[in-house]
Amino acid sequence: MATSPSDPAPSVSHDGSRSSGLLELDESVVDDIVTLLAEGQRGMVLNLVADLYPADVALLLRHLPAEEAKRLFRWLPPEVASDTLAEMDDAFRASLLEGLSQAVLTDLLDALDTDDAVDVLADLPDEVALQLLPDLEDTEDLAELLEYGEETAGGIMAREYVAVTPDSTLQEATEEVRRHADDVDEIYTAYVIDDEGVLVGVVSLKQLLLSSASVLVRDIMNTDFISVAVDVDQEEIGQIVQRYDLLSVPVVDSDGCMLGRITIDDVVDVIRDEAAEDIQLMSGLTGEEETIDTAFEVSRGRLPWLIIGLVGSGLSGVVIGSFEGTLQQAVVLATFIPVVTAMGGNAAVQSAAIAVQGLGSGELWLTDAFRRLGKEMLVALLNGVVVAALLCGTVAALGLGDVATLVATLGLTMLCVSLVATTNGALIPFMLTWVGIDPASAMGPFVTTLNDIIGLAIYFLIATALYL
Repeated sequence: MATSPSDPAPSVSHDGSRSSGLLELDESVVDDIVTLLAEGQRGMVLNLVADLYPADVALLLRHLPAEEAKRLFRWLPPEVASDTLAEMDDAFRASLLEGLSQAVLTDLLDALDTDDAVDVLADLPDEVALQLLPDLEDTEDLAELLEYGEETAGGIMAREYVAVTPDSTLQEATEEVRRHADDVDEIYTAYVIDDEGVLVGVVSLKQLLLSSASVLVRDIMNTDFISVAVDVDQEEIGQIVQRYDLLSVPVVDSDGCMLGRITIDDVVDVIRDEAAEDIQLMSGLTGEEETIDTAFEVSRGRLPWLIIGLVGSGLSGVVIGSFEGTLQQAVVLATFIPVVTAMGGNAAVQSAAIAVQGLGSGELWLTDAFRRLGKEMLVALLNGVVVAALLCGTVAALGLGDVATLVATLGLTMLCVSLVATTNGALIPFMLTWVGIDPASAMGPFVTTLNDIIGLAIYFLIATALYL
C-alpha cells in the first residue's frame, strides 16, 4: 500500500497510543533528520522514527534526498523495513532496494505477505529476482504469483488465508484461525474448502464467535459468496468490492479451487492507482508518470501528447486559413474563434466526464451508449439555446459588424457545436472501451483538439453560407 504525500503522520501520545497530528512530517522535521543522518546519529534517527507507522516512514523516505533515504532505510530494523516496503510505490521501492545484498533482500521478502513480496520481486532486475527466488520461504507460491499479470486478480492476491473443511466443528475452525494468526494479516473470514480444494462456502469471524462450538461448519457456512477468477482485471475487482461492500474476495481457478484472497487494503490501492492513471490520461500523460522520474523520463512521457496537440493546433490553423475569404468579408468573426473552441471543449469534457466515470465504476455498460447519447443531446440542445441566446444578446447590444448576420452565425454555431461536441464526449468513451482502450483517454488532448477542429469548421461553414 503506497502513501499519499498529503496524508497526516500519526505519532505516539502520552499514553503510548498513536494518534494523528502530534508529530507532523513537515519540512523542519525532514531537515532535522537529514542533519542527523549526515552526522551518523543512527540512534537518534531511529528514536525519532520509532513511533511512526510504516506508511509514515515511507512518506518520510519519499521526502529525503536519495542517498539519505537509502541510508535511513538500511538503518531500519528488518521488520520495520519490510512493513515500510509494502507502503511504497513501485519505482521508489526499486530505487531503495538497489545495491542491497541478497541476504538482506531475502530477509525483507520473507517477512512480507506473498502479495507484497511478489510486488517487490517484480520491481527487482530479472537476474536478481531469479537469484533470490530459490532461497525464499514461499518460493513455490511466489513463483506461481509471478506468472500472473500484474494487474489481474492473480497478480494482487495473497496466498495466505485460513481454510477449514465443511465437517470441522466451529471449535476446530476457531483453533485453525488461531494457528494462522501470525501468518495471515487481517483475518475477516475462514474459507470452507472440500477435499478437492474447491471453495464451497465462507464463515465470518462473527459466526465463529457467536455460534456453539459443537456446530459443524457446513451447518452455518454461507454458500452464497462472491469470488473472482484468477485472470479478472484489477479494475473490475475494485468495482466488485465497492458494489458489494466486501472486506476480502477469494480468488479461484476455472474449477473453483481456492488460490488466494484479495483484501480491502489492496483494493484501495487498486482504486487509487486506477484513479491516478485516469487523471494522467485526461491530462494528456501516459498514465505511468511517477514523482521520482527523471526530467528525461517525464519529458518522454509528455512529449508525444504535446506533439499531437501541436499537430491538432496546426490543423485548426489550416481550417481557419481555408476560410480566409470569409474572414476578409467579416473580420469580426476572428473575435469569436476562442469562444467557439472553448464552447466545444467544455461541452465535450462535461459529457465525457460522466461517461468515463460511469464506465469506470460499472454503472454504465456498452449497451447504454445510445440511451446515454439521447439524454446528452437533449442537455446539449437546452444548454446550446441558453448559451446562444446569451452570446447573441451580447453581440446585439454591442452592435458589432453586421449585427443580424453575426447573431445568426453565432447562434447557429453555438447550437451545432454544442450538439456535436456533446455527442463526441458521450460516445467516444464507449467506443474506446469497446476497442479495449481506457475511456479516460477521451478527455485527453487528442479528443479536445478534434473538437476544436470540428467546431471551427462548423463556425466558418455557417459564416460562409451567411456572409458570402
